[in-house]
Amino acid sequence: MDHELKSLRIDRSPEAHSSRRSGVAAKWIVLAAIVIAVLAGGAMAYRKLTAALEVSTARAQAQQAAGASSGAVVLNATGYVIAAHKIQVASKVVGKVQWIGVEKGDSVQAGQVIVRLEDDEYRAQMQQARGQLITLEARLAELEAGSRPEEIATAKANVAQAQADLANANVQLGRAKQLAQDKVLSKSSLDDAQARYDAAVARVNSLQKTYELVRIGPRKEVIDAMRGQVEQARGAVALAQTQLENTLIKAPVSGTILERGVEKGEFVTTSFVGERGAKGYVVTLADLNDLRVELDISQNDFSKLGPRQKGVITVDAYPDRKWEGAIDEISPEANRQKATVQVKVKVLNPDQYLRPEMNASVAFLAEERPGASVQAGKPVVFIPPSTVRSDKVYIVVNGKVVERAIRTSGNTPQGLRVEDGLIGGEDLVVNPPAELKDGMKVQVIPNARK
Repeated sequence: MDHELKSLRIDRSPEAHSSRRSGVAAKWIVLAAIVIAVLAGGAMAYRKLTAALEVSTARAQAQQAAGASSGAVVLNATGYVIAAHKIQVASKVVGKVQWIGVEKGDSVQAGQVIVRLEDDEYRAQMQQARGQLITLEARLAELEAGSRPEEIATAKANVAQAQADLANANVQLGRAKQLAQDKVLSKSSLDDAQARYDAAVARVNSLQKTYELVRIGPRKEVIDAMRGQVEQARGAVALAQTQLENTLIKAPVSGTILERGVEKGEFVTTSFVGERGAKGYVVTLADLNDLRVELDISQNDFSKLGPRQKGVITVDAYPDRKWEGAIDEISPEANRQKATVQVKVKVLNPDQYLRPEMNASVAFLAEERPGASVQAGKPVVFIPPSTVRSDKVYIVVNGKVVERAIRTSGNTPQGLRVEDGLIGGEDLVVNPPAELKDGMKVQVIPNARK
C-alpha cells in the first residue's frame, strides 16, 4: 500500500485541466437551463391566472314608457349630499367644560342640554348682583314711604323748643335794652342779648324748614333717581342670570350630532380661536331629515332645468335605492372659472341610508304634461336576456366587473324589462362565464360592444 500511495500523482498536464473545467461548466449550464425553465413556467402560469377574461358587452337602454311624452330623463348630473342647515353650536360665555352628554351620531332634541360649563364664578356674580339690587330696592321703598310719624313729631318738637328759646331771648333782649337806657347795663351786654335773640330767630327758621321737609317727604327727583339705580341693578341681575344659564349649552334645533368638538376639561371661548387654543364651538349638528344634493350644472345644460323640476336621486353607496327630489335652490350667479351654475336638489323622501358628503347622481326628468300619470312618464330600462345569470348582471367598470342583483318583469320586444337595479347606460357582460366573479378583471372584445 505504501508503494501504491507513493505512486499517486496529480496530473498537471493541460489536457486534464481543460477536461475538468469543461465538466463543471456543463453542470452550471444544465442548472441554469432548469432554473430558466422553472421561472418561465411560473411566469406563464401567473400570466394565465391574472390575465383579464375576455368578454363581450351590451349596453342597458333607458327608454321612455310607451304612450308618454313626459317624465323622460333630460339631464344626468353628479354631486354630493349635504345637510340643508349645518350648525356649529358655540358657547355664549367662556369657561371650562364640566360635562358633555352627547357622542357623534347621537340624535338630540331642540332645547336638550348637550354641554355644561363650570359655573362657580357666574353664581358668585349672580349673588353679588342680587345683593346690590336688594339694597337699592330698600332705599327706594324708604324714599317712597316718606318720613315716619315719629320723625315728623321730633321735627315739630324741635321747632317748638326753638320758638320757646326765641321767646326767652326776646324777653332778655327787652330787659337789656331797658337797663342800657338806665345806664345800668353796659353796651357790650346789650349786644350779647341782641346776638342771642338773632340766633334764636335763625334757629327757629331753620327748624321750621326742616319740619316742613320731613312732613312733605323726599323730592320727586330724588325718588326718580333712585328708581333708575334700581332698574340698573335689575339689569345687572338679569345679565348675571343669563350668563349663568348660558353655562348650560343646549341644542338649538333637533338633529344628529355630526362632530363632537370638545372634551371634559377643555376651555371654550367666544373670541378668536387659535389652532391649538381654546375651542370656539362644542358640537356640529344637522337635521338629517332635511337634505340636499349640491350639483354644479354646466352652463350649456342649464337651460334644460327649471324651478322645482323633479329628478331621481341615487348614491354610489346604495346603487339599488332611489329617492325623489326636486330643485329647491338655484344660485343667483354662475361660477366663471368652472362655467357652471350651482343647483341644490331637495330630497323629498330622505331615510337612514342617506348621509351628508355621499356621492350622488340626479337624473332630471322632463316636466309632466297635464293629465299624464306619474308612472307613465318614468324611464324604463331594457337589457338583453343573455346578460342575466341567476337574477344578476355583471357591469363592466374600469376594466373590472361589478355584480349587481336586479328585478325584472318579463320579456318585451325591446328586451328584458328591468324594474329595479339599473338606471340605464351600464355596460353588461353578455353570456357571463361560470368562472366570472365580482371584482374580476375583464377585457372587452373589440367590436363586441352592442
